[in-house]
Amino acid sequence: MHRNAYALLLLTTLLWGGNSVAGKLAVGHVSPMVVVFLRWALAVLVMLPLGWRQLREDWPVLRRHWLLLAILGTGGFTLFNVIFYTALHYTTAINVSIEQAGMPILIIAINFLFFRMRASWMQLVGVCVTIFGVLLTASHGDPRQLLKLQVNFGDAIMLIAVLLYSGYSVVLRMKPRLHWQSLITALSLAALVTSLPFLAWEIAAGEAMMPDATGWMLALYIGLGVSVVSQVLYIRGNELIGANRAGLFINLVPIFGTLLSVLIIGEQFQFYQGLALVLVMGGIWLAETSGRRMARAEADLK
Repeated sequence: MHRNAYALLLLTTLLWGGNSVAGKLAVGHVSPMVVVFLRWALAVLVMLPLGWRQLREDWPVLRRHWLLLAILGTGGFTLFNVIFYTALHYTTAINVSIEQAGMPILIIAINFLFFRMRASWMQLVGVCVTIFGVLLTASHGDPRQLLKLQVNFGDAIMLIAVLLYSGYSVVLRMKPRLHWQSLITALSLAALVTSLPFLAWEIAAGEAMMPDATGWMLALYIGLGVSVVSQVLYIRGNELIGANRAGLFINLVPIFGTLLSVLIIGEQFQFYQGLALVLVMGGIWLAETSGRRMARAEADLK
């Protein structure tokens, strides 16, 4: 079971890493709020025909839990991405990578506060090792550079985004029993509706940029690969091993993003990038070894 979860979560974070590259490539081809709107519009256009029959079967459950699903779609899908793109206008990609590295710790803390789920010392060590790997990537191999970073408005709102997605990861355990098609369709619909005010704001401000040919290609990747496929994989991985363990894989996102930048954008590969990947994977292995032992011990007690 855990091997399936690892494969799903590795592919998830690879797609999310590709999203950061797509975000870099999208500059000058499509504006941020247009991207947010298009990604969920495309997701809904794909999921509605695909999952219509299943959606009708699950309608009684969807109707009973519409508020929870709306909160999940709004917080985890729309608001996180709106804040993410906005934060990058005020702060650096380095700061954003560092701030996202706090998600695993936040997920563990929220699970403990609200559900009394404990983490072992080895899991916490693993988390710290993965965070150091992210810091190594973000500082381009020189952690001393982190002391020179300036905290600003972008960093403040990015912390809100990190809290939102951490909460989303934890609250997924409360989602109703639904077929994955119905779940993703419902969350995408909620994200589409709640993205409209942000699109309207960008248009009213005169900052909206409709996609050109390159923008459409990037929107298709983000809308299908990132908005549909990766979310299905993350939700399933979360189901298999829980939010504490699944959340740790999020620290692979900046690593994969950096490596994909080397392959796609042509950035030069550096030694520290390979070392960071080893640290993050090693940290995940440490945490997962302990996590599996705790899961087996809990299962034996039942």
